[in-house]
Amino acid sequence: MLIQRLSLAAAASFMLLSINACSQDSGPTLAAPDAFGQAQAGTLTLIDIRRPDEWKQTGVAKDALQINMAQGDAGFVAQVAAETGGDKNAPIGLICRTGNRTTQMQRVLKEAGYTHVYNIKEGMAGSGAGPGWLARGLPLEACERC
Repeated sequence: MLIQRLSLAAAASFMLLSINACSQDSGPTLAAPDAFGQAQAGTLTLIDIRRPDEWKQTGVAKDALQINMAQGDAGFVAQVAAETGGDKNAPIGLICRTGNRTTQMQRVLKEAGYTHVYNIKEGMAGSGAGPGWLARGLPLEACERC
């Protein structure tokens, strides 16, 4: 009986460790109001990574740079570098519609050597991480390049 319990406990521990090892956690997150506050204070470069048609549809988070991730990883990283003066320690906040694409691009920037990349995981439209920029009534700007 004791051996069966130990075997079951070992199997359960292995499964939990395996799940953690496969976790896709890409880094720190920020709630939309916190990201907005930091961007307004000048301590965070806010980047909206959605497509131009999405920017046109909803508007863009106030003071966010518009860098379309669809241009590919290398082009995206190059444009982020240009906007941050190549400072890989500059705090950057990424926002998309629901936090899925920002998770991916957060990893891309981390792999490129960026050290302070935050995911606004609730996104513009909301997700399990929060109600989103739009529902929170945070300020928007019209897309000038759409």
